[in-house]
Amino acid sequence: MHTFDTQCLAIDTASRKPIYEQLTDGLKSLIARGDLREGVTLPPVRQLAADLGVNLNTVAVAYRQLQDEGLIRVRHGSGAVVSSSTTAAQTEESLRKSLRSALTQLVLSGMSASRIMRMVTTELRFLSKGARQ
Repeated sequence: MHTFDTQCLAIDTASRKPIYEQLTDGLKSLIARGDLREGVTLPPVRQLAADLGVNLNTVAVAYRQLQDEGLIRVRHGSGAVVSSSTTAAQTEESLRKSLRSALTQLVLSGMSASRIMRMVTTELRFLSKGARQ
């Protein structure tokens, strides 16, 4: 089994976004880019919490959320392993709802449609580069 380097994750303690969400989003991004592939073993909760300097309950919540979304499998005693990203149990409707929510925030911030499209295109390219490696 492969493991990954925890330095790939960055936590911003000054951010208004909860740390567990930052951790969840960071791991999702690594999975989406292909930096964390199926079968990669994630560090134990205690180790990742110590490495990142966060509470172990914070890491446990992030892992639970990723497990609920089908992105990781957690087995007590053997740790968390990345599942195939294609097996994520989200329907197109729930994904569309998340996308709509993110787009709504961008529109409410005053961004033009063309700027939003450029941002989306840039992010898709970023994710696609990692997935092709």
